[in-house]
Amino acid sequence: MNIEVVYCPQPGHCDRVQLTLTAGASVQDAVAASGLCQRYGLVLESVEAGIWGRKQPLQSLLRERDRVELYRPLRVDPKEARRLRYKRAKGDKPAVKK
Repeated sequence: MNIEVVYCPQPGHCDRVQLTLTAGASVQDAVAASGLCQRYGLVLESVEAGIWGRKQPLQSLLRERDRVELYRPLRVDPKEARRLRYKRAKGDKPAVKK
């Protein structure tokens, strides 16, 4: 099976590894074979992974041409980031008098 494993260590940078694995391989097998955990100091057992953008357990079986994605932890909660952007945008606008 031809599989692609992808990890983005920071915004704007993407590390892709093309693999050929045997039938019955799991997400964990693909991540281990890619070498991305060693390259970026990730712990295989605690890595968050998905197939084509959907989070999957490491034991999930792969199919031909699957794309395995490794997810890095969020620095800021998305809801909190949205609130902060709103406050900044609101603070930049001049007050309107009626």
